[in-house]
Amino acid sequence: MNSINRRTVLAGLGAAGTGLLAACGKDTPSAPALLSPNGSQVARVEKERGATGRVRSLNVTAAPATVDLGGGVVAKSWAFGGQIPGKEIRISAGDTLEAELSNQLPDATTTSIHWHGISLRGDMDGVPPVTQSPVRAGSNFTYRFVADKPGTYFFHPHVGVQVDRALYAPLIIEDPREPLSYDDEWVVVLDDWLDGVTGTPDDVFTELSHGMSGMNMKGGGSRRPMSSRHPSMPTSPSASAGDGASTRFRLRSSASPLLGRDAGDVDYPYHLINGRVPTDPAVYNGTPGRRVRLRIINAGADTAYRVVLGGHKLTITHTDGFPVEHEEVDALLIAMGERYDVLVTLDDGVFPLVALAEGKDVSGMALVRTGSGGLPDPAARPSQLDGRMVTAGQLRASDGVRLEAKDPDQVIRVKLTGSMGSYDWAINGHRFDMAAPTENPLLVQQGQRVQLDFVNATGMWHPMHLHGHTYQLGADGARKDTTIVLPRSKVSVVFDADNPGQWMLHCHNAYHSEAGMMALVAYGA
Repeated sequence: MNSINRRTVLAGLGAAGTGLLAACGKDTPSAPALLSPNGSQVARVEKERGATGRVRSLNVTAAPATVDLGGGVVAKSWAFGGQIPGKEIRISAGDTLEAELSNQLPDATTTSIHWHGISLRGDMDGVPPVTQSPVRAGSNFTYRFVADKPGTYFFHPHVGVQVDRALYAPLIIEDPREPLSYDDEWVVVLDDWLDGVTGTPDDVFTELSHGMSGMNMKGGGSRRPMSSRHPSMPTSPSASAGDGASTRFRLRSSASPLLGRDAGDVDYPYHLINGRVPTDPAVYNGTPGRRVRLRIINAGADTAYRVVLGGHKLTITHTDGFPVEHEEVDALLIAMGERYDVLVTLDDGVFPLVALAEGKDVSGMALVRTGSGGLPDPAARPSQLDGRMVTAGQLRASDGVRLEAKDPDQVIRVKLTGSMGSYDWAINGHRFDMAAPTENPLLVQQGQRVQLDFVNATGMWHPMHLHGHTYQLGADGARKDTTIVLPRSKVSVVFDADNPGQWMLHCHNAYHSEAGMMALVAYGA
């Protein structure tokens, strides 16, 4: 995101309220007429979601917190409810979620909540300034929507790089007609962590924004001056501009056979599973022979993980909330923003659940304990890491959720552009401008079948996330909202334009999206 423009527009919204939202539906010289995120069409679709009539009301407070990561590691961060991950929300499909966000963040920092993966009403999507005004410090905002699709989801802010703090939590929507048979379940949240340890996410973005040309990798060089900042980004002395600039956050190498020569850019000191470091891991206590459903969420900002449970096979049942034809694997590859549900039948003993940071040669670890045994090596590398892996592109949607075969009404080319050299990440050559969010929209019409052709012209992979919809990979592939697009490759997805409003499409690498790899998918009025 172009953050200097974001600062201007957020300041204006603080005074103008929802003026920009109203203007989004007007025809201007720079943009076509678009449906408003809170228009009558949005309300009409919301009424058709099949609500149960039950309302789950709760409060979510975003505030500074000191979080205990285990092993003597304590970090000052921002968190939901003072814990990491935030407290899980669990409701039944068709229930109405009524969540009041209280913003207690410091330094007049604005925030929001994006309900990642949920097909919900447009004005509850949590994307300032597109779908709402930012929630100012000391203020509250109530999100209210029907959550009609069961699955594994999570929530996080959609302002700056706040997602790389402790501001995230699981959202589980249970299926009242659950077809799977299992004895227990465990929600597993993965995260790459540095906040309050080696710096802040704002420091990281400051450094990365100058690109490779200005980093002191081999004798330094001149930096491209920053063109943007978010108002909550303090200037860090260690990331000041100039020759010989600091590179304390930038990885020197992150090649991966799965993701390419650049699997990630940020050097994280810790990789967490359920908020714990490997030397003092989170533990699931179970019984041999029991069948457990693992709901695995990657809440990280810059890291894909290869996930295994030592000594066990995993049966993939869902990805991004939607069922797939079951596949038995040794390992999963899960990108930022993705979720996988798997079934596993537990053996007797103590087993490491390992999340290997792809291309970074470090890992997170949790434990599954069903019997006696000591703590595994925190750097354990189970043989399953080199075993059978089925990626999302090889999965097939279950019969009940597979889209009806039909030709697309329109095909939209989504070219991913940019490089680390100049840190100019963009879509179709346009870096998203928060001061003019309706410029260069990807225009769709309600009721149409839309095909998105992700064409990655860059040397780095990107997990591409679409708000408010679930697309299908190819003719009969998995239904997803986030998918990996490898370097110099093309991925085609299709979705039905059945949720009117204005929706973000962006890379779920937090630093790429903040730099500008984001576009607006908007319904024409």
